[in-house]
Amino acid sequence: MTFTLAVPPAAPDVAAAHFLARLSVQTDVSDVHADLTARTPGLVVVDSRGVAAWAQGRLPGAVHLPTAEIAARAPEEIPAGTAVVTYCWGPGCNGATRAALEFARLGIPVKEMLGGFEYWVREGLPVETESGLTRRPVDDLTAPTKATCDC
Repeated sequence: MTFTLAVPPAAPDVAAAHFLARLSVQTDVSDVHADLTARTPGLVVVDSRGVAAWAQGRLPGAVHLPTAEIAARAPEEIPAGTAVVTYCWGPGCNGATRAALEFARLGIPVKEMLGGFEYWVREGLPVETESGLTRRPVDDLTAPTKATCDC
C-alpha cells in the first residue's frame, strides 16, 4: 500500500488551477528580497506585528502596520495602485494571513510572505533595527549555504 498515493493526485488541470491560485496570494522570502533589492515599483511590504516585535527588527523598508490598525491606517499609508506583501513572525503564526485578509477586504491587491520574519532572518537576509542593518548567519536547514536552490 502507498500512503502518498492513497488519495490519487488531482487531474493536471485541477492541480494547475490550485497551484496558480496559491501563487496568486503567496510569495516567499527570496522573491521579496529580490524585489526589495531591485526597488521594484508598486510594491509595499507590511510588517503586521506589534510594536515590541517591530523594535526587535524588521525587513528593510517595511511599513509598520499592525493588523488591528490596517482598516483605519491603510487608506492613508498605502499608495493607490500598489500591491502589498504582508509578513508576521513565521510559519507557525497566521498574523500575516489575517493582515492580508484585511487588505483584501479594503480592495488592495495583497500577497502573504511565506516563512515570515523568521525565515527572512534564518536565510541571513538584512534586518533593520534602530542601530542600523544587521544579519545573522544563514541557517543551512532553511537556505542553501554554498549554492542557490534555483527554484
